[in-house]
Amino acid sequence: MTSVFKELTLDLEKTERLDKVLTATLGISRSTIQSWLKAGLVSVNGEVVKSNYKAQNGDVVTILQKEEEAITIQPEDIPLDIVYEDDSLIVVNKPSGMVVHPSKGHYSGTLVNALLYHSNSLSDSTSEEIYRPGLVHRIDKDTSGLLVIAKNNDVHQKLA
Repeated sequence: MTSVFKELTLDLEKTERLDKVLTATLGISRSTIQSWLKAGLVSVNGEVVKSNYKAQNGDVVTILQKEEEAITIQPEDIPLDIVYEDDSLIVVNKPSGMVVHPSKGHYSGTLVNALLYHSNSLSDSTSEEIYRPGLVHRIDKDTSGLLVIAKNNDVHQKLA
């Protein structure tokens, strides 16, 4: 399934390759733009085009995005190093090598899986497309350190 990611009307002084125009306009790498074109996600004036399409002034470009299937996050009994916990938040010492939240290629064994098993009250206050219950911030997989986890939306918004 796809939805419209971006639609724009080009304001050009001369004809130019569409992939170059989109790279300059959107600030996205040319290889990414070319992969979108190859996948048929880019159309000009309602017609799917290739990367060598010569864009002209006034062309209406529509870029679609594939909608990812929602990841169902399962609670998992994974030991947590809880440094502090009260009714509002949890502070966890995340070990190096542990992924913080599920994503493509990492659907289980994450800190979020462990947190969902540990607590049935985590905030769901997030403005991001990826569901990250309770996470106020993140750190890289290979980084160890303390993470603050909000147990309710009010605390999450105050800490974020």
